[in-house]
Order: sequence, then C-alpha cells, then structure tokens
Amino acid sequence: MLEMKNSPLYRTPKLTLVGAGPGDVDLITVKGVKALQEAQVVLYDALVHPALLDYAPQAEHIFVGKRKGAKIMSQDAINQLIVKSAFEKGSVVRLKGGDSHVFGRGGEEMIYAAQFGIQVANVPGISSAIGVPAQQDIPVTKRGVSEGFWVVTGTTKNGQLSSDVALAAQSNSTVVILMGMSKLSEIVDCFALEGKEQTPVAVIQNGTRGNEKIGLGTIDSIEEVVFEKGLENPAIIIIGEVVNHRQELRHLQYEYQHLHRDHGA
Repeated sequence: MLEMKNSPLYRTPKLTLVGAGPGDVDLITVKGVKALQEAQVVLYDALVHPALLDYAPQAEHIFVGKRKGAKIMSQDAINQLIVKSAFEKGSVVRLKGGDSHVFGRGGEEMIYAAQFGIQVANVPGISSAIGVPAQQDIPVTKRGVSEGFWVVTGTTKNGQLSSDVALAAQSNSTVVILMGMSKLSEIVDCFALEGKEQTPVAVIQNGTRGNEKIGLGTIDSIEEVVFEKGLENPAIIIIGEVVNHRQELRHLQYEYQHLHRDHGA
C-alpha cells in the first residue's frame, strides 16, 4: 500500500500558480522557489526568466508562452494541458511573469482546473506594474503628488484600447499601462484630450532585467522618444507626476557626490 502511494500514479493532482516577478531572477518569492522545488511539471510563459527553471531540475519543463505574433499554444490548450499534467504527474506549477492575477489569466486557469477536482493554490508575485517602476526609482504613489494608481491593460481581448484608459486620463492618479505599446498613439490622444500634454511619461522595456531600457518624456513627446530609443515590447508605460521623482532623486545624489568631493579636495 505504501508503494502505491509513492507511485506517480497516486500523486494528488495539484495546480499551483506562481508569480515569477517582473523579470529579475532574484525577485521571485521564497514560497515560489519552494513550489518549483516540489513540482513534477512546470508550465512557463515567455516573460519568465529561464534561470528560474533551475529551481526545478526534477520537473518536466513545458514552454506555453503567448506573445504577440508568436502564440505557441491557445489558452484552451493550456488549460487542457494543466489538467492532463496534474492527473498524470501530480504537482503542476504554472509559472507566470509578474503576478498571476494581474492580467495573467490565473483566475481562469484555477477555475478550469478546479472543475476537475484538482487542488489549486496561488503564490503571489511582484507585479511589473509596481516592481518595474520601483526599480527605476519611480514610486507609483507619493504623498502630495499621487494618492493612488491605476493599472490598466492597453489592449482588450478584442484588440481594442481599453475604455478604462480614457477614465484614468481624467484622474490625478498615476496610470500604469501594461500591453499598451501598440496603442501608444491612442493613449497619448486620451491624455491630450484632458489637457495633459505636459504630464511626465516613462516607458520601460525589459524592466528589472540586464537589458532594461527606459525612455522619459511627456505626453507631447513620448512617441518621438520611443521611436528614437527603439523601445518595444515587452514594455510598460507609466504616466503621472511621480515620474519626476526619478530625476529629482538623481539630482540630489549628484549634488551630494560633488559637494562631498569638493569638500574633501
């Protein structure tokens, strides 16, 4: 009886969603690492750093990435693969960039698996909406500057600009837009209609990774900045006065270093 329980045929089917964080391998949580170490199968996305798979050398690694223009597998096929893998192997980790529940379709996958009696669990991750700006010294909130922040998808499932972008443009809060690079011109128009042409904007590509790139401008200038710097997906867009915090901080650091150097000379 003990041998039967230890057999792969008798492993309890389980799905664990793990948020891998915004890109830097060190930004995954300890709990996320533990889940990987216990997995029999890891289904991972395109935005997941491949080095994270080293935490699961015992597991089967299956790439199920979905990136614009290069869809490897449909969502329905991924759902079916989760169920198949759970019943055949036992513990399945669904490794997703950022946090699984921030435009990651994690909720859909959990519901689908639960319909088959599969145990489901979630390990939160650092969302790129917060982690990527923070890495570049851009806080999404700042007392006296921004009392809240929006996180909006730039592109809906129908391929249209989300109507929430226009609503966000009417507020004084920070606006973080994911999957919005292909809609940048429309996004700019939404904010320009609200008279916010001079509002600061940051576009960050490959956030928190070694090949990270950033472009800074305003609603009026950001399209030109993006073109000149060759910025493209994967990237996020941050709109609001908090973007100026980055330059303010760097200016203070520069002044201190030069003052200290001159004083010591």
